Amino acid sequence: MQQIILVFLGGGLGSVCRYALGRWVLSQWGTLLFPWATFAANLLGSFLIAYLLTLSMHVTQSNPRLTLLLTTGFCGGFTTFSTFAYESSTLLEKSNFWLPWLYMGCSIFGGLLAVYLGVWLAGGKPQ
Repeated sequence: MQQIILVFLGGGLGSVCRYALGRWVLSQWGTLLFPWATFAANLLGSFLIAYLLTLSMHVTQSNPRLTLLLTTGFCGGFTTFSTFAYESSTLLEKSNFWLPWLYMGCSIFGGLLAVYLGVWLAGGKPQ
């Protein structure tokens, strides 16, 4: 139960930070054609999860609860892209050539297809 509470708290904080980042980007640059806030959150989250997980693996007294709060919780609430990027890099390092590219390609194109399917099933048209 303690792990669930840690993920919940971290996820809530990550979501609030993601919202604040979006508001800040909007206040600085207004509405642009390129989704800068999402782009920034994805890159920052990718950096942060890699940094935190690498640090937790190399620190002898790392706290698994703090790691859970910050990675699964905070980074998960801030952006799930961070997990995707980290897992993709791990597959690139440890797997054969095709598996990581298959995972990345299927995730991106499958995600796009899922979006179109959801819009279609809801009776709308993709924007």
